[in-house]
Amino acid sequence: MIHFRTDNEIELLRQAALLVGKTLGEVGKHIRPGVRTIDLDKLAEEFIRDHGATPAFKGIPGNYELRDGDIVSIDCGTVLNGYVGDSAYTFCCGEVPEEVKLLLRRTKESLYKGIEAAVAGNRIGDIGYAVQSHVEQFGYGVVRELVGHGVGRKMHEDPQVPNYGKRGTGTKLNEGMVLAIEPMITLGKKEIVQERDGWTITTRDRKPAAHFEHDIAVRHGKAEILSSFEWAEAVENNQ
Repeated sequence: MIHFRTDNEIELLRQAALLVGKTLGEVGKHIRPGVRTIDLDKLAEEFIRDHGATPAFKGIPGNYELRDGDIVSIDCGTVLNGYVGDSAYTFCCGEVPEEVKLLLRRTKESLYKGIEAAVAGNRIGDIGYAVQSHVEQFGYGVVRELVGHGVGRKMHEDPQVPNYGKRGTGTKLNEGMVLAIEPMITLGKKEIVQERDGWTITTRDRKPAAHFEHDIAVRHGKAEILSSFEWAEAVENNQ
């Protein structure tokens, strides 16, 4: 079932999404070689709870210590006043190869291409086509199994929003739909593998993958971005 949100609901969704943006920035400040992923996870949860919200989901963080050259996707969700915010940003840890930096930049570009297509009157396939056509020209892979989604009182609502597709196909977009658009793009092939913990996802060829995500409200003419990379980008620019 697809929900259509009132302006008041969209404002509540924006507040939840902006808290996610602030959390991404706070976590980003601590990404450096030697830091354990479990410590980043704890930091995010404390920050969210200190701001009157609860985490919308938890991963399975481990004792892996970040290394120079890693890239780190922080996918974060909050529940604030009964509504969910969901956003993701991929950070560099130390000195990252130029081809990987390009992957990150182009994946973020593809997110905004998808958002440009997320307007009333278009269809879900238009979003996926915009993402896919942008990144495949560089030889990147588009993950098929993990997709964007509607977002509201629950983390995952209808409709699903794939990062690939054909123009003019799929569910019609209407004013008031709120979507999480989240390209997951690989430097190599598109195939992924789920690890034995039932949570961790890796690329089959073990090459890097980037992930960026915004929450948006579908409007006429231009989508309204509810989340923000302001704080994450400030950290990135100061590194």
